[in-house]
Amino acid sequence: MSKVEIYTKAYCPYCVRAKALLDQKGVNYTEFRIDVQPELRSLMIERANGGSTVPQIFINAQHIGGCDDMLALERQNKLDPLLAA
Repeated sequence: MSKVEIYTKAYCPYCVRAKALLDQKGVNYTEFRIDVQPELRSLMIERANGGSTVPQIFINAQHIGGCDDMLALERQNKLDPLLAA
């Protein structure tokens, strides 16, 4: 199973949706709450090549993007292969 990391905030509906999809698939992930640990925000932006909104999702250290990007991969049947790698 792939290593999945997701940067989130508690009050973000897109974060909730992204985590729900990962939960539905039974994927274990590491969540970094930048509202609880604001010092992680600059690392998130650096890793996401300037992406400053949440969620920011990484699979095996590859930046996937946000919730809409992950949902697009799911619709294209490209998410499961990434998660299985």
